[in-house]
Amino acid sequence: MKKYLTILRSAMIASMALTSAQALAHGDVTPQAVDTSALPQLGDEWLATNPYTGNELAIKIGDSAYNQNCARCHGLEVISGGITPDLRKLNDENEFFSPEEADDWFMMRIRNGAVVDGRVYMPPFEGILSQEAMWAIKSYIETRGTPE
Repeated sequence: MKKYLTILRSAMIASMALTSAQALAHGDVTPQAVDTSALPQLGDEWLATNPYTGNELAIKIGDSAYNQNCARCHGLEVISGGITPDLRKLNDENEFFSPEEADDWFMMRIRNGAVVDGRVYMPPFEGILSQEAMWAIKSYIETRGTPE
């Protein structure tokens, strides 16, 4: 009986350790593929402004792509928890960005990532996500309003 309880206790401790490690993890941080085959293809030259603004299919694809690739850092429904930039601020024409500047900043950042003092704050997605996927994500962000 004592041996049985020792085995049971060990199994419970191992189970709790694995469960708590999963709860603290960010989940699968491997970039996920985005199927953009149903969208108009944009070619090899990078566009300066979002060609998919208001495109319902692009928004739907962007919603899925954002939640698979961006939400773990930038928050569900594009609502940041405060550690990373609140991407909804790109929707608010203000002293920082015009709509064109917001598109330019978004593409620069998603393509090149962000490194500060040698630390990667955001990985580069160029070569991982297509231009179509990036603009679809931006189209979804545009539907999320502005922070209060």
